[in-house]
Amino acid sequence: MDRQQHKLRRKKENSLNGDNSKLSRSAIVGTIIATIIASTPLLYSLHESVPTDAVWDTFLFTYKSGVWEDAQYAMWVYTSKIIPLILLTIWFFTCRHWWYHAILVPIVMFAFQAVISWNGEAGNIDEGTFVVLLPVLVLVVPSIYLIRAKMFNKINYADKTLEELEAEFMIKPKGLWGKVKQYF
Repeated sequence: MDRQQHKLRRKKENSLNGDNSKLSRSAIVGTIIATIIASTPLLYSLHESVPTDAVWDTFLFTYKSGVWEDAQYAMWVYTSKIIPLILLTIWFFTCRHWWYHAILVPIVMFAFQAVISWNGEAGNIDEGTFVVLLPVLVLVVPSIYLIRAKMFNKINYADKTLEELEAEFMIKPKGLWGKVKQYF
C-alpha cells in the first residue's frame, strides 16, 4: 500500500511540474508580447535620433535615404507603417473573437504600404492600396458575413445568448504556431 501511495504522489508531482512549465511558457510569451506593446511609443520615437542628412552613417551600417532625401523622414515613414503592423499582428494572433479575420484587412494594408515605402520609388505610398486590398476584402468580408449570419440563425432557433454563440465560434489553437498552421 505504501508503494502505491508513493507512486500516486510521484505522479501527482510530475503532473504539477508539467502545469508549471506550461504556465511559465505562457508567462514568458505574455511578458514578451506585453513588452513589445509597451515599448511601441519608444520604438516610434526612435526616428528622432536619426540625423536629418541624406546619408546616415553608423558603426553597423550606412543608410542612404535616396528618394526621401532625409534619413530622419524616411525612418519616420518606416516606423509609421511598421509599428501599427506589429500591433495589428499581435492583435490578430491573440484575438479570440469570431470576427478576428477582419483584422487581416489593415494588416495587409500596412504590410503593402511598408513594402512600397521601403522601395521608395513610388511618389505616393498610399496609392494602389485598394487594388491590393480588394482580393483580401473579397475573401474576408463574405466569410465574416456568413459567420455572422450563421450565429444569428442559431440565435433565432436556440435558447443561447450571443455570448454563448460567440464562445462557440471561437477558434482556440494550441499556440502561435497552431494559429499559423490553421491558415495553410
